Amino acid sequence: MGLSCELGRRKIDMLIEVLKSKIHNATVTDTFIDYEGSIGIDEEIVELAGLREFEKVHVWNVSNGERFETYVILEPRGSRRITINGAAARLAHRGDKVIIASFCFVSPDEKVSPRIVILDSNNVPKLK
Repeated sequence: MGLSCELGRRKIDMLIEVLKSKIHNATVTDTFIDYEGSIGIDEEIVELAGLREFEKVHVWNVSNGERFETYVILEPRGSRRITINGAAARLAHRGDKVIIASFCFVSPDEKVSPRIVILDSNNVPKLK
């Protein structure tokens, strides 16, 4: 029994946007202004968070309040690298703490269990 809205004479099933994946407390390891764009994330962390290469993500810089959207590229597995590339490199510095999040659309009555990965200061996932 999902929610719907009416658009003219048509009834449209409604979707809501909810958190799908979050990487919390990531430390930026490098920035590369002369790159075409993206955020590089250690492949292991990408998998733990349920993300995929080229997926759109929101990046919230806890250190300076900047927010931007970009897409994921893979850094080598186990490298613990979090790199901000292209124009977004002006919004972060090495050592900044960031939150990386992705969202998905679901029906309002669908249950969602986001995958949340919390990193230590060396970008090592903490065990819960």
